[in-house]
Order: sequence, then structure tokens, then C-alpha cells
Amino acid sequence: MDNRPFKILVTGACGMLGTDVLKAASGLAGVEAQGVDMADFDLLDTKAAAAYIARFKPDAIVHCAAFTNVDAAEARQEEAFKINAMAVRDLAVICAEGSIKLALLSTDYVFDGEKGSPYAEYDQPSPINVYGMSKYYAERYAVQICPRSFIVRTSWLFGANGNNFVRAILKKSRSEGELFVVDDQVGSPTYTGDLAKFLIELVQTDKYGIYHATNEGYCSWNEFARVILKLSAMDGVKVNAVDSEAFKRPAARPKNSRLLKTALYYSGFKGLRPWQEALADYLAEIGEA
Repeated sequence: MDNRPFKILVTGACGMLGTDVLKAASGLAGVEAQGVDMADFDLLDTKAAAAYIARFKPDAIVHCAAFTNVDAAEARQEEAFKINAMAVRDLAVICAEGSIKLALLSTDYVFDGEKGSPYAEYDQPSPINVYGMSKYYAERYAVQICPRSFIVRTSWLFGANGNNFVRAILKKSRSEGELFVVDDQVGSPTYTGDLAKFLIELVQTDKYGIYHATNEGYCSWNEFARVILKLSAMDGVKVNAVDSEAFKRPAARPKNSRLLKTALYYSGFKGLRPWQEALADYLAEIGEA
């Protein structure tokens, strides 16, 4: 009988999601997880990455590392594509050659947001910014090169280990009497703690393919801000609704980021809980409830 643990390598281990993936794996019977970040190896150094992976001998890699600054990607297009797409191509080759499972984190930004209803896993991507395009290319590389790949699209992440919309709203509400938040962009806030648990469960299966994984429910950024303040007992702060055109940013954002989770349910996975419940737990976790 093989008593060898199921070994998971987590890239971007110091980031918001990577930290929670390691946390979700810790203490699980039969699972051994190890995290790596830039200090361990440069993803753009293929030989170094391959050597590290060969030493650890993972059964699966959860690839959280990415160039995630959406606006900066517009001016640093080459860098964004190298990190988000080319590094994934090389990682997919390593995984294919070593029969390693690859879970690639992707984004709602692969879609243009013009559809009048939530996006299904099989809808054709059509990114409207550099970041989204780089992640779409990453998806294609992973699927075409590595037969044991999972593409996991998610959206509007918040978690304890990093900056995010929730922290930004809390900070602004303490220094400003009223807030102005867009109400014409809709999506699903997603707690990294919940997403991490799903990822650990997913990579221990052979149910390869494209998944959408977010907390249940949809809202606008404006509604999200209102609920954050209400759950933090700061609902006395006025939140004004504004059009996204009022905030000119380098990168365009899709107005519809709603994702259907058909593949997740069809494959027998339990869905992530409603985003409001996850938010309440997150606020308690960071001492803001």
C-alpha cells in the first residue's frame, strides 16, 4: 500500500490566495503542501523552476503567482505577458513531461462584459485589457500543453493576506465622510479562504477542465461597499452610486463579470457559500466585525 502523501506545490505562496491555499492544505491527512515565491525561484527561469519541481516531486501545482496589477499591465505589456502567459507555457511543459496536475488561476477579465447574462465556462473569451488577454493566453497554453490541467476562473478576490477592495473601503470610510463607488459593474466577491479549500479538493481529482469558482451571488461594487460598511457597523458613511466613466483608469473593466458555475456543480463539487456570509467571516478574521 502506497502511504506517500499527495504533494501540492503552491506558487505565489506569499500572496493573498497562495497563503490561504497553504493554510487550507495544512493539517489535511494524506496531503503535503509546499509554497514557493520569487525568493525560491524565478518563474521566468525555466531551468531553475524545473529543477525545484524535480526535487519536490509534486503531484499537483496550484499556480497562484501572477502579474495582477490590471492598470500597470497596460503600460508593462511585455512584462505582464512574460509572467502571466509565457511562464505558464513553460510550467505546462514541465507538468506534461512529469505527469503533474496543473491548476491555473484565471479571471473574469477574460470576458468583455457585454453579455446580458452570466458567462458560462464554454463562452468565448474576448478580453478588453492587457491583463485579461495575458490570462487568456495562459489558459490556452495550459489546456493545449498539459492534459492534466484545471483552469479556475474567479473574480473580485478578498482575503486576509493582502490589499483588496474590502480593506480599501474600510480605510476610506475612516478618513472621508462619504464614498463614491461605481454601480454599473457587477460580479461576485470571492473569499480566498473559501476558494483555497475548493482548489485543494479539485486537484486531488481527475476532473480536468475549465471551472468558474466564486462565492454565490452577484452584486455591484456599490452594493459590495454598502454591505462591507453595514457588517462593520460603519453604515453611517454615505455611499454614492456613480458610473464607471467617472473614474478614468488605464485599463477598461468588464461591466458584467457574472460567472455561471455549471462545471463545478456538474462535477459534484459543493458550491462556495454566499458572498455575504464569507464577507462576515472575513471581517471577523481581520478584527473589523
